[in-house]
Amino acid sequence: MARNPVNRLLALLVLPLLAATIAGLVLLWPSGTTRSGSLPPEALTDEAELVPATVTVDRAVPCEDQADAVGTCRVATVRLEAGPDKGVTTQLELFDGPGQSRVRAGDKVIVGRTVDDTGVAYYFSDFQRKAPMAVLAAVFVLVVAGVGRLRGITSMVGVAATFGLLVWFVIPALLDGKDPLVVAVVGSAAAMFVVLYLSHGISAKTTAALLGTLLSLALTGALASVFVRSARLFNLGGDEAALLQLTAAQVNLQGLLLGGIIIGSLGVLNDVTVSQASTVWALARVDATAGFRRLYRTGMRVGRDHIASTVDTLVLAYAGASMPLLLLFTLARRPVLEVVTGSLVAEEVVRTMVGGIGLVASVPITTGLAAWVASRGRADTAGDGDHGGSSEVPPIHPSVDEATPADLVGEE
Repeated sequence: MARNPVNRLLALLVLPLLAATIAGLVLLWPSGTTRSGSLPPEALTDEAELVPATVTVDRAVPCEDQADAVGTCRVATVRLEAGPDKGVTTQLELFDGPGQSRVRAGDKVIVGRTVDDTGVAYYFSDFQRKAPMAVLAAVFVLVVAGVGRLRGITSMVGVAATFGLLVWFVIPALLDGKDPLVVAVVGSAAAMFVVLYLSHGISAKTTAALLGTLLSLALTGALASVFVRSARLFNLGGDEAALLQLTAAQVNLQGLLLGGIIIGSLGVLNDVTVSQASTVWALARVDATAGFRRLYRTGMRVGRDHIASTVDTLVLAYAGASMPLLLLFTLARRPVLEVVTGSLVAEEVVRTMVGGIGLVASVPITTGLAAWVASRGRADTAGDGDHGGSSEVPPIHPSVDEATPADLVGEE
């Protein structure tokens, strides 16, 4: 019976958040135009038809118009595998220079087909990557399912649901001109409900991790909103922002930066909160006499190690993504302080620090929630346990560790 008050309180906390998330999805759901996948009329489109092809011959030729070019000119003969000219061979003029992937005989490529007053012309567009990516996806599924078993399978379902939310809700809602920060928060909350309960089951432990994630996400969003606006960052750097301004003026670029910080922090937060909740539950099973304070203190020892590694991971991830930009600034010999406070790098600095603060805060928040739920879920005879206790005290009741859906909504 001691489990009922705890689970009822969890339900009182989680169910309103779930209702708010569902309401947000309904209110922010994009219009039929963007939801169906078609872009606004002013969107950038490629009028050329893309056709798969196979390279049959590849040979070097003199560079007629690039005598001083560093590299060689080549002509590739390709056989078209689809389109109006299927089975026909045509030639592509290519340049083999530094940093460019060389096309070789046997390569599967994609060519663009254009039609103008002079006739039909083809040009090299990209390499075909469906086969290697399909193999990689199959290996990924086999490894996750083989090692994780049922949990691995449900986690992949959660990943698919998250991808669906991004494709069918977040991106179309942004193109509809909805507030990017609100869209990111609602989409992230919806993803967490699906991912956590699918991957880890419906239990008090998962609910503690979910609450820790949502609270940390709210803190991250609040900090991002304050510092992005106070630092006057408008997400105007880069070619992507310029193209968005031209083709999707309804998108708030500053809000898009805020939303990107929220979504970018979500994966790391999920990892930390689940790990901390699982750590506290494992400690409670090992030490049946441990109360809230002992569980919290011991869980925080593990959490501090987790903080050290994950913050470093977060910084390195952002630094790796910005490596080309950092190299260009180094070559330009600009002062370090000027580089760091410039708009392009400042965006990444704010993104890293705000995400790091939310990540660090998630450890005590989740550890405290998990320790409270785990300690309160014991039988009444367990006591506090911080000053000793009987070794005969039973461990956490199984129904608290693996609660049923009815437990989380307060049913008897």
